[in-house]
Amino acid sequence: MGPQHGPLTEDCDTEVADLVVDLLDPLRPRGDRLGRANTSLVRMTLYRTRAGGKRRSARSRAPTRDAARRCALSGEQAPDGPHRGLLDWLEANGVEYELHEHPTTFAARETARAEHVSPAAFAKAIGVVTDAGRRALVVLDANDRLDLVKARPVLGASHVRLMTEDELAESCPGCDVGATPAVGAVFGLPMHVDEAIRDVPVLTFHAGSHRYTVHVDRQAWERALGVTYSALAEHRTLEPAWM
Repeated sequence: MGPQHGPLTEDCDTEVADLVVDLLDPLRPRGDRLGRANTSLVRMTLYRTRAGGKRRSARSRAPTRDAARRCALSGEQAPDGPHRGLLDWLEANGVEYELHEHPTTFAARETARAEHVSPAAFAKAIGVVTDAGRRALVVLDANDRLDLVKARPVLGASHVRLMTEDELAESCPGCDVGATPAVGAVFGLPMHVDEAIRDVPVLTFHAGSHRYTVHVDRQAWERALGVTYSALAEHRTLEPAWM
């Protein structure tokens, strides 16, 4: 049996990149999230205009989706492509989406920058395990960190830890580690969402790859998954980012 990897940190090896963002953009209070979410919607509209893009119906397939389907017929996984199970789920549940390709990124905030959206509008999915061995996904925005103590009552557990890389790969097959989409139903995993996500009109998250994301209407995503919200993020102080 191969060596076991330690628990994942939420942003892996990209804390330096995130620190640069913090230095340029000091943390704002959580009460300002709605304004930042609306800003991301404006940025997304401008992005579509610059790219000449249009909102894609779940029935409208991008070239990358067709490639994924061809790989599915051959029994192969599309290399570096979006997770075909995610795209199939969105289509089956009538959730309109835009599929975007971007330069390879690894941290949630780094991906948000590449996608020209606010980190407050980017949902990162984190794998957790309870003391009883139950696995789940927890979804927070890219600015926040999971409070494992707050997660205990939400998951009905006395102890919660992050999944190891091996556990995450096993729980979310076909995904790059650290690029799990915020749709637990694709993998048969329960999903718990931080209350800050409720303020976001357009939600962006990984499509199972470090190179692809999907943009969805948050309310449509919420209805399709039956999302309920809980306080799961660490309390954020308002001290300068460099302290």
